[in-house]
Amino acid sequence: MDYPSKRRVNKRPVPRMGGVAMALGIAAALLVEVAGEALFGWAGFYVEGSGTVNHAGVMCGLLTIVCVGAMDDVYSLKPGMKLAGQVLGAAIIAASGLLLSSIANPIGRGFIEFGWAAYPLTVLYLVCFMNVINLIDGLDGLAAGIAAIASFFLFLIAFGRGMEETAMLSIILLGATLAFLRYNFAPASIFMGDSGSLLLGAMIGVISLMGVMRSPTVIVLAVPLVIAAIPIADTAAAIVRRLYHHQPIQQADRKHLHHMLLRKGYGVRKSVVIVYAWTTLLGIGAWVISSTHGLAVWGMILVLLVGSFLILWKLGIFDQVLRHHYHGRHTRREDKPTWYGKHGR
Repeated sequence: MDYPSKRRVNKRPVPRMGGVAMALGIAAALLVEVAGEALFGWAGFYVEGSGTVNHAGVMCGLLTIVCVGAMDDVYSLKPGMKLAGQVLGAAIIAASGLLLSSIANPIGRGFIEFGWAAYPLTVLYLVCFMNVINLIDGLDGLAAGIAAIASFFLFLIAFGRGMEETAMLSIILLGATLAFLRYNFAPASIFMGDSGSLLLGAMIGVISLMGVMRSPTVIVLAVPLVIAAIPIADTAAAIVRRLYHHQPIQQADRKHLHHMLLRKGYGVRKSVVIVYAWTTLLGIGAWVISSTHGLAVWGMILVLLVGSFLILWKLGIFDQVLRHHYHGRHTRREDKPTWYGKHGR
């Protein structure tokens, strides 16, 4: 149960094992796919296999991540133990062949091969996505809605590029998040907990990696990063903020994006809808990027990232770091004694 506290928005105890429900929904869809391939000859992926990816291993990695999150929801694991569980789940996925092994050279011909570094890069990539979604999960329906929007645009992009496997996983994730939002949108009757937020982050990471493996271009890698720009920026700001104040990175606070929106007086529902709209615009931008070539791609990415940064700045997400530093210097400059301050006018 998630009990009310100073950091919580909920005013009453709410169950927080919704991540298990989403995991079961995703598992049910995958079982239907496997059964259809085995019994009815559906053209598919999980029975025949595709490339070097062991799909059963990927699912075992996702299951490990869900179990770690569920244990944290029940027993409140120590940060180090929780991180170790995330790394274990990501390592199982990487060992199953789903790797960020190469990327097209953005400034020349050929590919950049990562070699043995592909394994730690993949683990780092997946763990970062898990924690990005975990940290944004602070309001009813926020994380699930962001994941739903992200999976919808990932589906459109994958379908348009003929990445059937990536498109299928995207639409499965969309179905699970939309079904969960029925009970999670404010006022929520159930929370996803860490089992849900870690699962959603891992799923988005897995889907994007499958896309990169099928089409190892910078654009395919950039698309999920652009769509998830809001939680990524919020997480980056939180890390910098806590390091600046000499606080542990894992220490919770009330200075995230959704907290800023609440302080602006928007309320829970309006705050969530604002982030939904913002994520949708980023998704549209990512969709445009996926069908654009040359310098226009980098121009669009730059516009989206700069625009998002300016919105975050306006909302005050960087107040505790950049503005504090600026005002500190400005104040020291103003406090410096002038000639007439010493001797009178």
